[in-house]
Order: sequence, then C-alpha cells, then structure tokens
Amino acid sequence: MNELKLIDEFRQVLANYHISDQAKQILERTKLVLLIGPSSSGRNTIINELLQAGAYHYIISDTTRKPRVNNGVMEQDGREYWFRSEEELLIDLQSGSFLEAAIIHNQQVSGISIRELEVAANEGKIAINEVEVVGADNIHAAKPDALFIFVVPPSFDEWMTRMKLRGELPPDETRRRVSSAVKEITTALERDYYHFVVNETFKHTARDIYALSSVHNLPDDSHARTVARQLLADTQAFLAS
Repeated sequence: MNELKLIDEFRQVLANYHISDQAKQILERTKLVLLIGPSSSGRNTIINELLQAGAYHYIISDTTRKPRVNNGVMEQDGREYWFRSEEELLIDLQSGSFLEAAIIHNQQVSGISIRELEVAANEGKIAINEVEVVGADNIHAAKPDALFIFVVPPSFDEWMTRMKLRGELPPDETRRRVSSAVKEITTALERDYYHFVVNETFKHTARDIYALSSVHNLPDDSHARTVARQLLADTQAFLAS
C-alpha cells in the first residue's frame, strides 16, 4: 500500500498549477501524440507498433509509488516509470515542470514531466503516450496543438472478445470497465479536439496514426464517430440489461 505523506501539499499545488515559461518553450517545439480510449481498445499495442518506426519517443511518466512486480518481473526505473520521491516530485510541480499530474486513489502522484518532452524535442521525435480523458483535458489546455486520438474497437462484440483475450474477468469488473467506457466515449464525443480512429487491426491502425502525425489538416472522422456512437449505445444497453 502506497501512502502520500505530502498529500495536502500536492493538493494545494495541483489546485493552482501553472506550467513555467521555460516549460512552455519546450512544449512549443515538441510534437505530441496522445492515445485515449476504453480499456482493451488496444492503445498500448498500437504504441508498441508505432515505436518500431523509430520516429516516436515513448513518454515515461513520473510517479511517487514504489516499483512493483508485474507478471513476475520487477519494474525498473526509466522503463515503466521514473520512480521519484514525494519531495522531488513536489519540487518539480512547484516549479511548473510538468505537463500534467494527478493524485491517484489518494495513494500516489503521477504525471508527465516536461523533461520527457524535452528529450523528444532534442531527438527530433514525436512524443507519444496514452492518457485518460481527464488528463487529456488538462494537456489540451496547456498544448492545444497536440494530436488527441480516441481509439475505439470496431464493435461491442469485438471489444468484449478482445477484453476476454486479456484474461477472464469477473462480471463485476467487466461491468466496471463498460461503465467507465460510457463516461469516456461520452466525454470524447463532446470534445471537438479529438480525432476518432477505429482499431480494426493493430498494424493498420498504427499505420493510420503514423500518417495522421504528419498532416496539418486531419481527414474526416465521421465514420469513426458513428462507430463510437454505436459502441456507446451498445455499452449503455449492456449496463441496462
């Protein structure tokens, strides 16, 4: 169990958070792509495909939580996360050196440091990561020219199949994820800065996103939005059953 000793200090700085002028300069010269979508929509797999192209820099978030074992392997600093002390991360927040950060479950603080975006800018690469809808709103406020891509599965049935392939889930956990998807899809459809993409296959979707990263005028995504609306209707019907 992680415990935040400085939770009051984190709440205070996050409530009035402002990015520093130096950080804004770094943001201006950094190209940023962010993937948003429901659980099991395939964001991580798509990112892994894109990283093979060599044109992207994967953003490693900072966190105050301790490393843990995943699938028998201990997490490493600089691979899954940059593991920071509360004091270190708080100082960086106070100096405006984060793109966004949040308190998670009142147990840890995690966020995207400007330091990671500077690495991407210096290497001439596109910074990429996945975020949740709340984080996307915060990032859009700081960097409206970032590319926000909402990934949706082609259908509700296909989504359920993909979710089961990741491991059998208890019914209550499935319903929790579906309920979260309703909120996520609804929020994304209400925002005008999202570009929707249907994840038919990982390789094709990665190729489409790679192409989107290099265009100034995004193509019409009305079909993908129609798929998202149908998925929303099906998830609501599932929860009502």
